[in-house]
Amino acid sequence: MEQENKWIQDIQRGGSCQAMERLVERYYDEIYVFVYRQTGQKEDAMNLTQSIFLAMLRAIHSYDPKKAAFRTWLYRIAANKVIDARRRFCPAVTPLEEMEIPVQENFVSQIHDRDLLERIEGYVSGLSPSLQTVFRLRLYGEQSFGEIAAALGQSEAAVKSQYYRLLGQIREEFDPHG
Repeated sequence: MEQENKWIQDIQRGGSCQAMERLVERYYDEIYVFVYRQTGQKEDAMNLTQSIFLAMLRAIHSYDPKKAAFRTWLYRIAANKVIDARRRFCPAVTPLEEMEIPVQENFVSQIHDRDLLERIEGYVSGLSPSLQTVFRLRLYGEQSFGEIAAALGQSEAAVKSQYYRLLGQIREEFDPHG
């Protein structure tokens, strides 16, 4: 953590290429996995991950460690880039009443079904960017509610409330046993 702070300071002060490389190396695999879980495509995930790190390097001068941990700040950038990419992609939306919903015992286990996940993604992509960020950081980034709250500048209770309300909406829309 101390080394990470030094790299950030070196980049902010003088644009140190070595510090940039080390910082990107430190988080590249983690961010790539976060993106890949949402895209399911290697090439898309690699391109989006590159875009995330370019955005991070462009914005690093505005990073303030008093507001959030660097990792939290980076995940916020990543979540926003994924939201932007999904917005540009805009898959054809099938009305909910025309969807065939698989019947399974446990709704949570259905999330692992790629087809269902794509339909849920389509649903979530139509929501506010803030709610999408909560969903993406929790589900794909496996972030704690505290980390998400710090990234969004909200209370942990507010983030939990948004997340569980959204899960309820998703269950209502996609779980035939809801």
